[in-house]
Amino acid sequence: MFIKIRRDTLIILLLAFMLIFSGRVMTYMSYASSTDVGNQGVEISGVIVHGNDIVPLDSIKASLSNVGFRSGSYIQGDTLVTTKRMVPLNEALANAQQAVMETTIPGTTITPISAASVSLNNQTGVLTVNIVESFSNIHIQGQGINGTY
Repeated sequence: MFIKIRRDTLIILLLAFMLIFSGRVMTYMSYASSTDVGNQGVEISGVIVHGNDIVPLDSIKASLSNVGFRSGSYIQGDTLVTTKRMVPLNEALANAQQAVMETTIPGTTITPISAASVSLNNQTGVLTVNIVESFSNIHIQGQGINGTY
């Protein structure tokens, strides 16, 4: 079963394909050969969390995101630049450590993280968080059971 196509229609289709293909190739080549990266520094590329057993990873990443370590933020020199503000890097790391320490188990007010260390690789933009969880000294508030247990 053959489909009859006129010769001029085939030539027009072939030219359209060549135009689309060459446009895509030129767009890719211009993007790949560009050296302009702008004045931005190193982007925050990821978060690695070690030591969490009880507190979910999503809760910890949400706390770090609220501090400013999220996609779209970048490090320029010794400053963390977010979409809303510019924060000195040592202050941003201290805020991140405090936010991780105050992260609760979802649905409760229990904060089992007793120690946390936050470090940032300035070359790759990877934030590493080491956590120590302890249930030996938990502060609970609400429902008439306020206190440290």
